[in-house]
Amino acid sequence: MRTIVFIDETRERVNTKLERWRDALEVKSFRLSRSNTEYLHCRFSAGEGGVASNVVIEGVVIPRVEKLRYLRSIIKENGEIDEDINQR
Repeated sequence: MRTIVFIDETRERVNTKLERWRDALEVKSFRLSRSNTEYLHCRFSAGEGGVASNVVIEGVVIPRVEKLRYLRSIIKENGEIDEDINQR
């Protein structure tokens, strides 16, 4: 499994980046697995609102997760690192 990170200020711009990346892969005969793709929405400040829209690939809604492993660390949407520290 590979992890790709898209970061932007709006969900719409993340969707645009994801679609461009998918198009570039498929031009080279690679296929982005819709069933093995998930996303994590990180809130970097308490003032951020809730999730306004979904992340999609060609109209398919990508499941949202509350935590994921990236670069051997566990990242949680609320910024907590307790689980990662406990596992080490």
